[in-house]
Amino acid sequence: MALTREEREQFLAEPHVAALSVDAGAGRAPLTVPVWYQYEPGGNVWVLTGLDSRKHQLIQASGRFTLMVDRVEPTVRYASVEGPVIDTTPATLEQLREVSARYLPADKVDGYVDFAWKNHGEQIVIHMRPERWVSSDLGQL
Repeated sequence: MALTREEREQFLAEPHVAALSVDAGAGRAPLTVPVWYQYEPGGNVWVLTGLDSRKHQLIQASGRFTLMVDRVEPTVRYASVEGPVIDTTPATLEQLREVSARYLPADKVDGYVDFAWKNHGEQIVIHMRPERWVSSDLGQL
């Protein structure tokens, strides 16, 4: 059964690891990689990635990408959102902390943020406006 707008937005707002897919060019399947992301219902999605990453280069060339999140308990549920890139900005330490705190235990955030900020190279934030959704709850299988 398809999710309502409120259900799918709330589901996407939960801290799932997303599969990000982007066109990888002629003769290639889409690049699909796991990512941390940030989303609030009714807003835009953002991901943080390396400035020189293949993911960023492909998103920049395509101008859009898809995120898909799912779970298998207590029911099988998924939401996929696709849309255009609306902004790309240099990442801030605060954004790195925000997205890290969404996924890591509180006592691990500071250590990870310090490590990532010093060792992952220049980071950017890519903002996407949700345009097309596909979502469903298949119930308990």
